[in-house]
Amino acid sequence: MTTPRLTAADFDQELLILFDAYVHGDIDRRGFLDRASKFAVGGVTAAGLLAALSPNFAAAQVVPPNDTRLKTATVNVSSPQGYGTIKAYVAQPAAMPAGGKLPCVLVVHENRGLNPHIEDIARRLALDGYLAFAPDALTPLGGYPGDEDKARALFAQLDQSKTRQDFLASAAALKARPDGNGRVGVVGFCYGGGIAHMLSTELPDLAAAVPFYGNHPPVEAAAKVKAPLLIHFAAMDDRINSAWPAYEAALKAAGVRYTAHQYPGTQHGFNNDTTPRFDAAAARLAWERTLAFFKQHLTA
Repeated sequence: MTTPRLTAADFDQELLILFDAYVHGDIDRRGFLDRASKFAVGGVTAAGLLAALSPNFAAAQVVPPNDTRLKTATVNVSSPQGYGTIKAYVAQPAAMPAGGKLPCVLVVHENRGLNPHIEDIARRLALDGYLAFAPDALTPLGGYPGDEDKARALFAQLDQSKTRQDFLASAAALKARPDGNGRVGVVGFCYGGGIAHMLSTELPDLAAAVPFYGNHPPVEAAAKVKAPLLIHFAAMDDRINSAWPAYEAALKAAGVRYTAHQYPGTQHGFNNDTTPRFDAAAARLAWERTLAFFKQHLTA
């Protein structure tokens, strides 16, 4: 018998907030375990709670790496203003369309680097007819280490000014690819949502940006946004949502085209189907909206 997957409803909201703080480096593993101990009842340990909340990549995989409908590769991107080189996972349909040009999507990971979940997201986009390009910000530190705790610790060591340049270089490399149509959109999750926002302020030729629950740029940067935005918010996410009213006002003042959706009852990370914070209905709706948005702005 298959064990039902846990959902956010199976955990106390205070514990979910504590886990979010751990994921984003506000507390360390020991701090999480100490403070989570009060929720460890009925034979469940604090370590068991952490394991239950942590990603299960195999259980959530949608498109296997060896799917014959796709062609995948890892490429090196030159980033002279950043760390020098950044690696990116590329996924595209095995059969190219007439004309040989694909709409392009930069896929930006959470704060653990290019893990199996984000590679899977890239493959999902490729199956929908996109040239998906997923850089790994951890490249200068050896790349994603295969362990989420180690990845989170490594991520904190990055010089974010250089890392931002790596993503700008990645967007430029994607735009220049001969198998792309030159129209680049970006989708990012959590940390990647913040990068998607950042790119929208730095790239006047960006065709579309879709941040999922990402940090907002400074309000004064909103006037530089030329790309249309589709912004997804979790409802139970004060850490991100508290900055939105001021940034929204700045977007309105600048005449930026944007649509924002908040998904009732959802947690930060609701689109990530590897953890119990995943909300299937909200994720499905958000992804449908994302694909429609990209079709509108990247395939015209």
